[in-house]
Amino acid sequence: MSQDLLQSLVWMDYRLAVLFAVVLPLIILIWATVKQSDAIVQLLIIYWRVASLLAITVFLMIANLPMSFIPALAAHILIPIALWFWVDLNEEIDDQSRRPLKLAFTSWRWATSIYFGLGAIAQLFVLRCAFSKSLFQTPFCQVWLDPPKLFKAYFLGYTPGFWGFLGILGLIIYVLYLANFVVFRLNKQGRSAIQN
Repeated sequence: MSQDLLQSLVWMDYRLAVLFAVVLPLIILIWATVKQSDAIVQLLIIYWRVASLLAITVFLMIANLPMSFIPALAAHILIPIALWFWVDLNEEIDDQSRRPLKLAFTSWRWATSIYFGLGAIAQLFVLRCAFSKSLFQTPFCQVWLDPPKLFKAYFLGYTPGFWGFLGILGLIIYVLYLANFVVFRLNKQGRSAIQN
């Protein structure tokens, strides 16, 4: 694959990620809040917690850290799981009457699941960049870091080291929260989003 084609695909991936991971869920969350659709609101809150791993990944990529490719893959796997995991919320959403909000949410959920599922497969090919310092320096790996660096240049001050520190701190908190959920809460709660 040529470098120009790869760069075009990477930029398209980042644009789609902004659309599916930020813009559309934010619009649907506001809409669901206004319409008082509690199940959709609760599922979107869970989604935002899981999707925060994408922001952590961007901060790590701004700092030029090779390990940033690992949380990128994890985010692509965890987001579709989070959207479909909760039996009680799925049932509540299925029981809702056909309304534009339900159609928009269901369409976004399927599109996001497919997008991140395909993205996870693509991330498997890029994951090797996390484990080889010499490979990480190649144009193949560096092209994935260009959009986060441009984002930093336009919207964020401070040095890349500062954002790397925030990314590492965020990743530690995220892993601790996820471990707490898997080890303690999942056993008690099961696939129910409503806490007992």
